[in-house]
This record gives sequence, structure tokens and C-alpha cells, in this order.
Amino acid sequence: MREPGNDDNAAYVREVHDKGLQFDLGTMSRRRMLAAVGGAGAVALVGGTIMSGTANAATLDEVASETAGPYPADGSNGPDVRTLDGIVRSDIRTSFGDSTGTAAGVPLTFSLVVLDLDGAPVVGAAVYAWHCDRDGNYSLYSTGITDQNYLRGIQVTDATGTVTFTSIFPGCYLGRWPHIHFEVYSSLATATSGDGPIVKTSQIALPEAASALVYAVDGYSQSVSNLSQITLATDNVFGEDSAATELATATGNVTDGYTATLTIAIDPAGVEEGGGGTPPSGAPPSGAAPSGTPSATATATATATASATATTSATVRPSASRATPTPPKKQPAQPKKKRKHWWWPF
Repeated sequence: MREPGNDDNAAYVREVHDKGLQFDLGTMSRRRMLAAVGGAGAVALVGGTIMSGTANAATLDEVASETAGPYPADGSNGPDVRTLDGIVRSDIRTSFGDSTGTAAGVPLTFSLVVLDLDGAPVVGAAVYAWHCDRDGNYSLYSTGITDQNYLRGIQVTDATGTVTFTSIFPGCYLGRWPHIHFEVYSSLATATSGDGPIVKTSQIALPEAASALVYAVDGYSQSVSNLSQITLATDNVFGEDSAATELATATGNVTDGYTATLTIAIDPAGVEEGGGGTPPSGAPPSGAAPSGTPSATATATATATASATATTSATVRPSASRATPTPPKKQPAQPKKKRKHWWWPF
């Protein structure tokens, strides 16, 4: 395989996403497994609505597992924001701890309703959610905001299986559909311990109509061009099924803000899933924002037991000196989907 820093974008994406048949079988959703063996149709969850398949479908369709990307701040690639005091919060627009920044943008309140495969609410689970700012950059990683930790937070599901976050509408960066990352844990204790395990890693796809209206607002100008170059079908994460289990519904307007909701089904006793992991060595494809590495200060704050040397080396995109990154935790790598498109996959 050629070095990912050259023009071979397809090779770079394959290195990120191709994990082999064993990994695919381990993370394949129940719907895809049934389809692979010729089984009956299952129930689909689209935009927070449960939609019936055949009369013989006994369970809901598990939400697709996706990559956490190289910017999760879950300890698998640099800082671990999950272990910090203040991370358990519903309003994630501002940074916390020693950071004081606030992310600007059109207001967005998003909710995730977590059900088990029988349709019962998963109560007491913890959801860690994070996303980019309106410029397409990620706190703790992207150049200029490595000292910020906004747009990240953890909430516990209530009696209906719901968590809700107050945030801003994320931008659309080159090669990716507008999205929000999340990880589901069995409890708050496992989410904030730094050890997991992770029950589900996936992403929320935001609707095109709402995104287009938001991106016409001052501050989102680059997102207009980026959104025009991508569709759900060509997105490297959602493209396999056009986000059939991951597309949220949204209501609202650019003045008062938007509300987005996604209902998902998970297997609470399913196979442990991994976090972001360490990305391939070398630079990503040219022009595929966002960029940056976790700062030594942010990483040291998030990982109190790590030495300064180990923390500094935990980079997302190694520099020309190719400093050795901190090895990720021993978790199965999450990216699993093999796709034909070469877009920046995170």
C-alpha cells in the first residue's frame, strides 16, 4: 500500500476503514446479518420513527456501528475528556475546567433515544457525544482550539432512554456529511472511568434541508461549498445505506435554533466496540479539513497519570519528524465499512 500522505486517497481510506471479515462480522448490525443469510426483513429506525418491516420481524434494527474518527478525546487517540470533572453536562457549547471558550453558531438541541432490540428504553446508560464547530474543527485537536474542550459532553439516559444536549449546529467539512459522533456506555461509571467498555459507537446524520438553511447564515460560508460536494449516498461513513438507521429528524429555524432527534436500537449486552484509535501514519489527503493535533497541555489535563513525554507524543496527525504516537488502548478498531468513495472518512 502506498503512503497515505501521497495522492492515493483510496489507499488512505482503506487503511482507516478496512479491518477484515472478522471485524465486519463482529460489528455487523442484525439487519445486515439477516440480509447476508437471506433472512426476513427487520424493523428500521429512521429519523426517530420505528418503521415496521415484515410481520415476522421480532427485533428492532440495531443502529449501524461507525468509526469514532481520529478526534474522539476518549483516550484512544490523545486526550481523554471523559474523565474530567465537568464533562457530565447537557449544555456543551462552552468549555469547562481551565478552558473558557464558547463555540458560536446556530443553536441546536439534539436528543438521542436509546432502545434495546426489543424496543424497551435503555435506562441509566451514558452517552458521550461530540462534534465539530461551525468551521469544521474539533476541540482539543484542531489548530487554534487545542486548549478548548467545548462541544463534548456526557449525559445519562432517563426513564424513556433519552439524553438531550444543548449545542450549536456543526459545520460541514470537506468530504463528510454533517454529523454528530456518539458512544454509548452501560453506565455513567463506565463512561467516566476511562476504561469503558463502549457498547456502541456511531454517528447522527443531520437532515439536508435544515443543514442548507443553517449554512446560509454568516459564519458557515465554507459549509455551503462542502455540502454541495457530498450526499448521504457518497459519504464514506453513511454511504452504505444512506444513514438508514442514523438520520435524525429536525425542526426549527435559524433564528430560534433547531431541535434534532434520533431513535436508535442497541444490544446492551453486545460485543465491546472500540474508540477512535490511532490513525494511519503520514498526512491525510490534501485539503481534507479539519487538521491539527492534541496539545500537550490538553492531553496532560485529560490524562492525569500520563507523563509529559507520552502525552506530547499522542498526536492525531504525526508531524514531519514522525514522533511515535502513544499506543491506543487494546480495543477492537471501530472503522468497519468498506466503501468505494475516497472522501475523508471521519
